[in-house]
Amino acid sequence: MAGGNHSTVTQFILLGLTDRPALQIPLFVVFLIIYVLTLVGNLGIIVLIRIDHRLHSPMYFFLSNLSIVDLCYSSVFAPRMLVNFLVENKSISYSACIAQHFSFVVFVTTEGFLLAVMAYDRYVAICNPLLYTTVMSRKVCIHLVASSYVGGLLNSLTHTCGLLRLSFCGPNVINHYFCDTNPLLKLACSDNYINEILLVTFSGVIAMSTLLIVIISYLCILFSILRIRSAKGRCKAFSTCASHLTAVIMFYGPVSLSHIQPSSSYSLQREKISAVFYTLMVPMLNPLIYSLRNREVKDALRRVMDWKNMFS
Repeated sequence: MAGGNHSTVTQFILLGLTDRPALQIPLFVVFLIIYVLTLVGNLGIIVLIRIDHRLHSPMYFFLSNLSIVDLCYSSVFAPRMLVNFLVENKSISYSACIAQHFSFVVFVTTEGFLLAVMAYDRYVAICNPLLYTTVMSRKVCIHLVASSYVGGLLNSLTHTCGLLRLSFCGPNVINHYFCDTNPLLKLACSDNYINEILLVTFSGVIAMSTLLIVIISYLCILFSILRIRSAKGRCKAFSTCASHLTAVIMFYGPVSLSHIQPSSSYSLQREKISAVFYTLMVPMLNPLIYSLRNREVKDALRRVMDWKNMFS
């Protein structure tokens, strides 16, 4: 028995991305490189913001927390995924599967909240620059970040508790590379109607509300930028938002394709491909986007490299 008196399933089998043996080693190498780049990139952003006092501003405080979430986020999936490419036994215990699902929902929800907070930060910086230091005080920033983590935790607890009440007594094969919500609901022997309602109510409302905050913030930013007379001023204002806007599109695009689709057109294979992008590719690409498109980050990195060269 596992998971209390309602479950006779003690483990699940994760089929992964593909069952073709010839692809296992090449995919292992590809995703190992992706995971290493994710670790190096996000740790680099966190350390860089920590040691350079010029980056001690609300925008980079939010960015460092986004890197922390991305670091934890990718680590939920990548290690087990890499191991499963090399072994025949791709089983995961019931408790480990529930823990993976819990962590996944925590970090994916927190990421959505943080992206909305960062959009609001850019709105205040561009549309109300004189009030920026007052509105985005350190206390407010800490509260916004803490609220993002608490929101992710509460949403995850809701869905995980919903899963714990279900019975798993039949097939235990998950056609995915991690314990996602929809594949688990399909394996449940008991009625999962309440779980589907919770999924739409909580995750749906959170996704739509955070995306709405981002859209409204950027519409206000766009109108404000268009009122700037000089082309140089417009370019400078837009450049401060370009990295974040790119990160938003990369995150919400695959999430929407994966989870916001009618059941009649639902495709598990398409969902797995979308999930690879927002669970593994986005955490790797975010540090690259913010370092390549952000002048202040590039300058800070250059100062660190110059400082190291002085002592080499």
